[in-house]
Amino acid sequence: MAARFMVPILMVLITASSRLIPHPWNFTPITALALFGGVYFSDRRWAFCVPLAAMFLSDSVLGFHFCMPYVYGAVALNVCIGHCLRRRCTFLPLAVATLASGLLFFVVTNFGAWMTMGLYPMTLNGLASCYVAALPFLRNSLAGDVVYTALIFGGFAAYPINRVAHQGIPLGRPLAVRSCRAAVARA
Repeated sequence: MAARFMVPILMVLITASSRLIPHPWNFTPITALALFGGVYFSDRRWAFCVPLAAMFLSDSVLGFHFCMPYVYGAVALNVCIGHCLRRRCTFLPLAVATLASGLLFFVVTNFGAWMTMGLYPMTLNGLASCYVAALPFLRNSLAGDVVYTALIFGGFAAYPINRVAHQGIPLGRPLAVRSCRAAVARA
């Protein structure tokens, strides 16, 4: 039973700690972890809880802010994008989902900053100014998404899935991988 919770707990702790150690602005594994949860966690509760718990744990050290509902909402939407990949989690769809998740996070969180922080006028020009001012952070965010998605998904692909399944960990292969294996077995 302990092994069932060890992998998700380790994912939360590692991801949370990665936000606490020195790193370039916005270069974090949160989006990658949200995509991973959506693709691989067989229980949707785990898919949402793991990245959101990592955010909450690290935010409890870094500090909470007015934009948090937008940030956490964007992370939850990224889990949904990952869930849409379950049937076709191959390189190209994963690359597109990684880019889409990063851009979605950028759009939602900066809209939240515009709405809650009072730094920009509540006009379309103010919203545009907010997005333009945030562009330098987008580069690091997308770079972090790409690097961490490659690390997390690549690391999981390299780990023998049978060991994970026998330990009762709530992870599974995406349907595309299972159906490919079934097709090869039938051939």
